[in-house]
Amino acid sequence: MDDKDRELITGLRHQLHMDPELSMRETHTKERLENFIQTHTDLVVQDRGSWFYAVKDFGHRGLRIAFRADMDALPIEESAESMGGLPYASRNRGVSHKCGHDGHSAALCGFALQLDRLRMSGAGKVYLIFQPGEETGQGGRICSGLIDEERIDQVYAFHNMGGYPQGSLVVRDGLSQPASMGLTLHFQGKESHASYPEQGRNPAQVIAQLVMYAGQLAAQPHRDMVLCTVTGMRCGEGDFGISPGEGSLMLTLRAAREEEMSRMKEAVCRKAEDLSAREGLKVSMEASDVFPQTRNDDACLQLVCRAAKRQGRPVIHMKEMWRASEDFGYYTGECPGAIFYLGNGEDYPALHTAAYDFNDANLEAAADLFMGILEEAAGSSLRKDEGRREHG
Repeated sequence: MDDKDRELITGLRHQLHMDPELSMRETHTKERLENFIQTHTDLVVQDRGSWFYAVKDFGHRGLRIAFRADMDALPIEESAESMGGLPYASRNRGVSHKCGHDGHSAALCGFALQLDRLRMSGAGKVYLIFQPGEETGQGGRICSGLIDEERIDQVYAFHNMGGYPQGSLVVRDGLSQPASMGLTLHFQGKESHASYPEQGRNPAQVIAQLVMYAGQLAAQPHRDMVLCTVTGMRCGEGDFGISPGEGSLMLTLRAAREEEMSRMKEAVCRKAEDLSAREGLKVSMEASDVFPQTRNDDACLQLVCRAAKRQGRPVIHMKEMWRASEDFGYYTGECPGAIFYLGNGEDYPALHTAAYDFNDANLEAAADLFMGILEEAAGSSLRKDEGRREHG
């Protein structure tokens, strides 16, 4: 990547960082990315409302390969002061790019700049997917429909990751990230004076019992990882004269296998119904932020590793999966693919924390890896095609 391209995508990343938008509200972000692609490349942009994709057609022969980047931010406060005078700090109160999706999108734009100059006759079609709503799992569910619609053969994505040397390729064979969902249980009883609790129906005891029950479920022997994390509880406003009549419990269910997560959800909901009926409460349940498991295809992951080694990039194999969920699993459920990670640095601030900012050095690293993956995939496709003709 030359200095001009490096400056372009770094500036783009900083613009995105200054104007972060929450999941499924990425209006300005999407417009800025579309304008960048249309201004600086000849790729064909297809607008799909809340998201878009860009296409480079190298000819009908060969693979149809896709690369995906997410573009949403998080509800975390950031200021120039909190970031040591960061000149491109978030201008949107209470919202910031603390997961690095600004970097993911800018890196994919860097790859678009490289594609624009690439001449690779017969290498098929390349699709660049700019996805909203990864943090809630909504975007992957929507955008993955493109896989079947365009008959895409392979799909790839990356995520930045702290705790590993900057620019290193970090991969996980097979299951790379677990399934998860948010489960909200709302209980409606009857409010009363705190001195006469028997005249009301306070859901506090039911909520407490469910917290204990969820912990016991997760602690039981399981084939693979199962977690149940209490992420919120609400019952009353702390008024010492009131016994509250309604309350809520929020849980994140997480499991290496989707069927394990589903069984845990069913068990928690059944217990909530039984306890509520016993105490005369009405209960309602809602699942949200649903993520499938993300599993890497062996051949696709090997291709990623070959591309990294050709570029002289260290390759580190993770022994354990990354516990954070990722909606890229919607794509790998439709066709072979792989998600890989780029090291931010061994002592780099953690994702989803106030001190985090995407490491700009990884913009070029990611774009180069995407190009290496394309070259490996196209080369394999062309070699297979030559073999078919020879034996035809």
